[in-house]
Amino acid sequence: MAQLTDWPWRYWAQHRPQATALLVGQQAVSWHALQQQVVQLAAAFRQQGVSPGIGVALCGKNSYPLLLAYLALLQCGARLLPLNPALPPALLATLLPALNISLAYCPDGAPSLPDSIRPLAPRSTAVSSPPLAWAADRLATLTLTSGSNGLPKAAVHSYQGHLASAQGVLRLMNFRAQDSWLLSLPLFHVSGQGIVWRWLAAGARLVVRDRLPLADALAGCSHASLVPTQLWRLLAEPRRAPGLTDVLLGGAMIPVELTERAEAAGIRCWCGYGLTELASTVCGKRADALPGVGLPLHGREIRLVDQEVWVRGASLALGYWRDGALQPIVDSQGWFHTRDRGVMADGELRILGRLDNLFFSGGEGVQPEDVERVLAAHPKIEQVFVVPVDDAEFGQRPVAVFDGDAALSLPALLAWAQDKLANFQRPVALLPLPAQLKTGGIKIARRQVQAWAEGVLQSGQRCGG
Repeated sequence: MAQLTDWPWRYWAQHRPQATALLVGQQAVSWHALQQQVVQLAAAFRQQGVSPGIGVALCGKNSYPLLLAYLALLQCGARLLPLNPALPPALLATLLPALNISLAYCPDGAPSLPDSIRPLAPRSTAVSSPPLAWAADRLATLTLTSGSNGLPKAAVHSYQGHLASAQGVLRLMNFRAQDSWLLSLPLFHVSGQGIVWRWLAAGARLVVRDRLPLADALAGCSHASLVPTQLWRLLAEPRRAPGLTDVLLGGAMIPVELTERAEAAGIRCWCGYGLTELASTVCGKRADALPGVGLPLHGREIRLVDQEVWVRGASLALGYWRDGALQPIVDSQGWFHTRDRGVMADGELRILGRLDNLFFSGGEGVQPEDVERVLAAHPKIEQVFVVPVDDAEFGQRPVAVFDGDAALSLPALLAWAQDKLANFQRPVALLPLPAQLKTGGIKIARRQVQAWAEGVLQSGQRCGG
């Protein structure tokens, strides 16, 4: 791994200009060509008002234009917010002003953004100028993480924080200059950004193939970051990307059966435990039959306090962005309290679950209270709980348990909530709250609701759908 003292794409363009940096579809792009394109786009953005520290949202599905914009906006010194295009307009109307976002670049076409957000164009007649000087500790990205107060929190990372995250994973996995890593996770996820920074740190190849089936996109790739859902589907394919040697798994509970099947197919599986606040992976190991997540990677530390996992390290976020400034997220000794419950077992960390209610469905964080707040506004719902139920493919899925008009069906509810919920927030079942859980004014225990819902669904008594 190089000790970077300049923008990574500029560094590699100087040291290995003709080496392949990217495969876009089947087209190779050299480091020199990539550097030229980033410089041109950064100049266009600067001409449109992108200056150091300004808040810019980057919205869209993975593509080469989106990746170029990510790099160019970083080179402008923007405070960059990669944004999930599936987020509801009502949330964006509150969230973006709260995060002091004033510009947006959306290569796929802009979603319903607040009127205060000015869109950027991809090209102009801008004249290239010297890039902003590299400063590893400069505030670089805002990455959304689920919060319990109704609005997602924005974890802020510097360039050196992202690179520290990358270096830890590169010491675990063998990723060399001749290897290629598929950009298989979205840039609005810290795990997607983790792929980009590992590529930049190693000077290897990144493969960008948007809108292709996973098996086709993986053709010729040696490495991929996948959530369990994606690996399950890949293993079910008759064509299995023969060049794929290594998969880094995360984002959800990882079944041993899944990794055993993949290893039997010749794919080395690496299990990780990651956090948005730590710029992706914290612990990792080669997959085995044990349910743990390994030990901290280089540059990370963990500590267990009353079974809560505390972490600190070079990849830790600078803070959360709130009210125009950084808000600290660590205690006086630099520890971040994760709210994850864990134990040390068989010489490694084992994650038992969340201390709060957040759960993950297909790699997406679902905060039940956020979904409940939307569903409770339906005229036929008096009270509603959203709880996770286990799912072999997605890890967990949201289920709504409600008190109200029993005639309400799941299709009717989902149609009503069409523009209010992201796809991963949409319940897969709607169940009426049973009388035995209504306790005459005493607060209903969420865990009891969850256990009851799991029992109903396992017995096949799906209601309200």
